[in-house]
Amino acid sequence: MSLKQFLQFKLSQKLSPQQIQLMKLIQLPTQAFEQRLKQELEENPALDTGKESDEAAEDNFDEFDNSEMEYEDNDTIETDDINIDEYLSDDEVPEYRTQANNYSADDEDKTMPYAAGTSFTQHLINQLNTFRLTENEEEIAYFLVGSVDESGYIRRSLADITDDLAFTQNIYTTEQEVEKVLKIVHQLDPAGVGARNLQECLSIQLHRKEQNLNIELATTIIDKGFEQFTKKHYKKLMQKFNIDEEELKDAIEEVERLNPKPGGSYAGNNKIVEHIVPDFAIKIIDGELELTLNGRNAPELHVSREYNNMLKGYKETKEKSKAQKDAVMFIKQKLDAAKWFIEAVRQRQQTLFVTMSSIMHYQKEYFLSGDERNLRPMILKDIADEIEMDVSTISRVANSKYVDTPYGTKLIKEFFSESMTNDQGEEVSTREIKKILETVIEEESKKKPLTDEALSKILKEKGYPIARRTVAKYREQLDIPVARLRKEL
Repeated sequence: MSLKQFLQFKLSQKLSPQQIQLMKLIQLPTQAFEQRLKQELEENPALDTGKESDEAAEDNFDEFDNSEMEYEDNDTIETDDINIDEYLSDDEVPEYRTQANNYSADDEDKTMPYAAGTSFTQHLINQLNTFRLTENEEEIAYFLVGSVDESGYIRRSLADITDDLAFTQNIYTTEQEVEKVLKIVHQLDPAGVGARNLQECLSIQLHRKEQNLNIELATTIIDKGFEQFTKKHYKKLMQKFNIDEEELKDAIEEVERLNPKPGGSYAGNNKIVEHIVPDFAIKIIDGELELTLNGRNAPELHVSREYNNMLKGYKETKEKSKAQKDAVMFIKQKLDAAKWFIEAVRQRQQTLFVTMSSIMHYQKEYFLSGDERNLRPMILKDIADEIEMDVSTISRVANSKYVDTPYGTKLIKEFFSESMTNDQGEEVSTREIKKILETVIEEESKKKPLTDEALSKILKEKGYPIARRTVAKYREQLDIPVARLRKEL
């Protein structure tokens, strides 16, 4: 194939703007979808929710209505070539009307809660105002506080901060002066805020504590033996500071009580408090699985009656001015957008339900038992082939949606895993192997944690022939540190 032919082929594969928008809608979880729906309703007056009187709603929806056929030949405006009847009929026969009883009732509060209070930055500035600072020191202090990240750290070098002060604030100072002001920032609450790294953060907190033998030893270890401490070289620490195991254990307990992310503990940072709203629910009823889609994903939508009445009025007007024709063009554009959005919501809803239904049946044994060892090997293509959809569509559903199960709320992508063959020649899920690996590590002696080589041998004995490097990969995916870092006194 020539390059020109290849490019033409690629261009022919290009998605339309509507298809791209549909993909984006499918990707949205419930709360984000509600926000998108709200935005569309605000921006398009031709789109309406199903909140009308019962009588109006009855007039507006009849699943088997054939009124579309009752109109005579299309009455068109020659200049603009607009088929008005095409739009008027939509009021009688909407393209889509959700049957709410097909989905789970969901009366949860639809607003996203926010943390109350002043911002974290303002909280720090309020404290700065209690210090006696020169004008120059105050400006540097404000800049430093503005550089504190969400975790409570200042992760930039003093040289960078000094340059930035000169270029952006016209404050010409030295690194020594900035460090002097930084020491003042380190006096603010929560303790450890403004630290440049974990060692400094822990050290600040220990120095602020009421001193006793354990605190003093913990401070010495963090200030002078931090590398050995992070690597859990306990014997080296005992030799270096001439202490026994019990003293070291007491000092480490003091360090473990500290907050490694002082910024995260401040509730008034006005960050949105994330509440996971499950997009689906799976229940076991009489030994069978039942799937429901969160009712908030199934809004009642139709084309606005008011907009259709405008078109009726225009149709009945004998003399049509240019301004009226321009208005009809605007109405047509809005009605087109409303019709498309209604259809896109219907397709999104159908795609979500069909995809999750296929996953549920594929993993039936797991959903009936809750035992992760019953998870079958399953990749995106397995589901895509079964429901004849694109792999990218399955990915969009799996990566961003949650399902409420009898065993807790789960991210759907967690049910996907590669396969490997056990010593019986059976295909098993890598998820199953990870669960066994996790269990073995949980049950190990923390005084003598198992190396990856030892874990590999144990798994082979259990019937899973896995190489040491694969064990290491699975361990890292489970966020489990190496044996040395799992060691406890």
